[in-house]
Amino acid sequence: MLLLPVFWRRAALRGALGVVAAWLALTGAVDTAQAQAAAPATPLPPEVEAALARARVPREALSVMVVDAQGGKTSPVRLAHRAQSPVNPASVMKLVTTYAALEQLGPAYVWNTPVYLQGTVQDGSLRGNVYIQGQGDPKLVMERLWLLMRRLQGQGIQVIVGDIVLDRAAFEVPDHDPARFDGEPLRPYNAAPDALLLNYKSSVMTFVPDAVAGLARIQYDPPLAGVQRQATVALAAPGTECGDWRGALRAELADPAKVSFQGVYPAACGERVWPVAAADPRGFAARAVEGMWRELGGKLTGSVREGKVPPGLKPAFTVTSPALSEVVRDVNKYSNNVMAQQVFLTLALQKNGVATFDGAREALRQWWLARIGDAELPQADNGAGLSRDARLTALALARMLQVAWVSPVMPELVASLPISGVDGTLRRSQSRAGTAHLKTGSLRDVMAVAGYVHAASGRRYVLVAVVNHANAGAARPVLDSLIDWTARDQ
Repeated sequence: MLLLPVFWRRAALRGALGVVAAWLALTGAVDTAQAQAAAPATPLPPEVEAALARARVPREALSVMVVDAQGGKTSPVRLAHRAQSPVNPASVMKLVTTYAALEQLGPAYVWNTPVYLQGTVQDGSLRGNVYIQGQGDPKLVMERLWLLMRRLQGQGIQVIVGDIVLDRAAFEVPDHDPARFDGEPLRPYNAAPDALLLNYKSSVMTFVPDAVAGLARIQYDPPLAGVQRQATVALAAPGTECGDWRGALRAELADPAKVSFQGVYPAACGERVWPVAAADPRGFAARAVEGMWRELGGKLTGSVREGKVPPGLKPAFTVTSPALSEVVRDVNKYSNNVMAQQVFLTLALQKNGVATFDGAREALRQWWLARIGDAELPQADNGAGLSRDARLTALALARMLQVAWVSPVMPELVASLPISGVDGTLRRSQSRAGTAHLKTGSLRDVMAVAGYVHAASGRRYVLVAVVNHANAGAARPVLDSLIDWTARDQ
């Protein structure tokens, strides 16, 4: 997950370019809205019609908008088909969340996780509690948790004669059933947001075959306190193909205190990695914190529990996240759902001091009205697109992408998008490699792309294409044909 022009000279830029860009966006967006809303639907290209037929997707299931990225009153609509029909965009909704965050928070925005010490340190022992206060950091992954614990030891502490207290009060989100969306509670994409989100509430199992010993060794990250984990699994019979190696393992993962395997691992798979969401999401942070502390040789006489930082206590140190510009790259390149929700909730946290989904949606609404104007407001739900209720129109999203093109944060947004045939979720795209920066989206019954296409003429086009249909899973060639058609403008 990880380049981006780092934000520079933000104050001067917003003082000059920001005013100009805002004026262009507000006046230009309204003019473009009038021109585009009045534009009649255009015929679908023959190759797109053919791709739809092969995929057995009716043309009424496709919404498309292709328009010059520069926008403006005279910008012609190159292709419009059901562009004003609200559709489920799947993960393409992340474009709205990340662009809104880049504009409202700034590309250099960081999340801070302060650590507090209550008590006295003497002879390597803290007689008191350690408090870790979550503030919504989307990227407090295992490596950074390790650094946090090393910094705690850097305070001269090897033994905590007390508790480690986790403060998660910054986020007020409803209880989350990870099985609710699609019945797959152990899939990392179903993890819920959390003020103290550690390693995306997921563990990673790495399988390394040893043919001589006849087994595969298993490494688990991060270390989790109180969890029994099987260290090895037998190899499958020689000559067994890799195939469905996860199914062959017959993993038992539903018990939060135990991980075991009743099957075998095919040596033909080589080294493989399997990320799994926590069976006990609420208790994952406590297990990870204690596990990492003990892994580093630390001792704890008490427990890891939830609580709040006492008033008046000053941080001993603070762990700082990567900049938002890097975070949105991870969100969009790899379509990370829980990171997107963390970013979305941060919009509310910065305005209200506490994060709720209602607050995030209101912050998005206010920003949209100010920046995008009269384009129909997206129904963002959780901001990640992992939803059956999220809705937007191709026209509204295209207009937002035109506004983004003349925004000071355009370089950060575009650099966060997968490149066709090159990386991220578009790495295997069959369309012209390197011609497009596009966010992808897929759910059951949904397939979508949206972003920018560099055409043969040298122009940049906004492309938004969404399929909502039971056969959407077969519609990838339809979207590839639209990318290719957009790139061929001569």
